Amino acid sequence: MGLFSALLGNAGAVSQEELSKKYGQLLAEGESFELGFKLVRDTFIFTSKRLILVDVQGITGSKTEYISISYKSISRFSVETSGTFDLDAELKIWISSEQQPSIRKQFNKSVNVYDVQRVLAHHVCK
Repeated sequence: MGLFSALLGNAGAVSQEELSKKYGQLLAEGESFELGFKLVRDTFIFTSKRLILVDVQGITGSKTEYISISYKSISRFSVETSGTFDLDAELKIWISSEQQPSIRKQFNKSVNVYDVQRVLAHHVCK
């Protein structure tokens, strides 16, 4: 992930090895990592059971909040692909009956947004 892209808030993919090393202690029994994406300081992770948002807080980044969202609480989602002049793809997720998306993330061109859509569809559209 390029520095300029990261500074704009665009996410890049995180390897399975890095997810296991940094966040393995968050997994429940029988849960596994499927995809992960990193912003400048924050990470969001799709597991076999839930979506985990890792929110690094404060100037020093010493405080971290881990937010778990069960797939069954996601009411809808959208994935917008990048275009000719708009190089970033976007993910929007609505939680329960909210009118506006609760989660919005942008991806740089290194991320296959169809993989993101596939994981969400697999878990949300059961």
